[in-house]
Amino acid sequence: MFKRICIIVLDSVGIGAMPDAADFGDVGAHTLGNIHSQRKLKIPNLLNLGLGHIMDARLPKHGKPVASFGRLRAKTRAKDTTSGHWELAGLIMDPPFATFTSFPEDLLREWLRRTGQQGWLANHPASGTQIIDELGEEHMKTGAPIVYTSADSVFQVAAHEEIIPLESLYHICQIAREMLTGEHVVGRVIARPFIGSPGNFTRTKNRKDFALPPIGETLLDALQAKDQTTMGIGKIDDIFCNQGVANSNHTTNNTDGINATIQALTSNKRDTLIFTNLVDFDMHYGHRNNVEGYAQALEYFDTRLPEILSALHPDDLLILTADHGCDPTTPGTDHSREYVPVLAYGGKAVDLGTGDTFADVAATIYEALGHGIWPVGKSFYREIKP
Repeated sequence: MFKRICIIVLDSVGIGAMPDAADFGDVGAHTLGNIHSQRKLKIPNLLNLGLGHIMDARLPKHGKPVASFGRLRAKTRAKDTTSGHWELAGLIMDPPFATFTSFPEDLLREWLRRTGQQGWLANHPASGTQIIDELGEEHMKTGAPIVYTSADSVFQVAAHEEIIPLESLYHICQIAREMLTGEHVVGRVIARPFIGSPGNFTRTKNRKDFALPPIGETLLDALQAKDQTTMGIGKIDDIFCNQGVANSNHTTNNTDGINATIQALTSNKRDTLIFTNLVDFDMHYGHRNNVEGYAQALEYFDTRLPEILSALHPDDLLILTADHGCDPTTPGTDHSREYVPVLAYGGKAVDLGTGDTFADVAATIYEALGHGIWPVGKSFYREIKP
């Protein structure tokens, strides 16, 4: 058995279109492979673990892998952050969250009535940076919040911090969260504050997510019931509404998330599960079609990987994976329906093939910590145990 497990979610680092990708408009998506084809990736440490040996990775094979390697398909019929993380934690959503091309006007009018706002702008799918460039000046003139969505299950509200102060923005987002239930249920309501002047708007770090609590038991809940503590790093606390997360460090970028993970591995002896999300791949580069930025972020993580490995104890297990894809080489800016890689370092190095669900991660962790069989997913613990 392992005494401690660290799972790092490389947010949106997909590894090839799933068989049903056409249903999501994602034929040909391959976040890692398409980036590498346009701009050769220098990621020797990830390749040393076995990333290039994963089926259809479209990356170089780099000697004999030192970690177990494979890929996972999503069972939930979605490609959003929340359902991806919930499935990794052993909870499959059926049906998935609702998605919209626009929100019903009667719903928005009721939202205005409850919040006291005088109107809204947009109400259509958009890139978060593009929408403030397009409508930021009008927002500043009218005071109307900018409402937009994406192929992800989100209701996003952008507002200039000098026009709608942060606490007011959070308040109107909380009201939206309370309203978006039933047939209109979305995974997250997101406050997207920005600053600056026309032609020079910049989103701030004061983003706040309003998620739903998990609709069933997750691995985090189960570990808590076993009197084991968990540490959430990055937006894990938001994604799970702090449910089952005993300790958290809400980092907002990859550098801080990596530093916090290393700190937890080296100094925190009580946390049985360290669960990290590294958001920059998705937020800064995938959604902005920034191939070079995405490549550099992958290479930066690769340079930090030896520090993470060095911080592991002999009885630790490290799992690297993702929650969906977000191919920056495609015309759209939304998430992509892709397999996700899985690399497991700390036990034997074997080919794990293709798993039927992200929940294989939860099943593996639950068994590896000595708790038996998780109700969904297939554990690969016995294949990798030392």
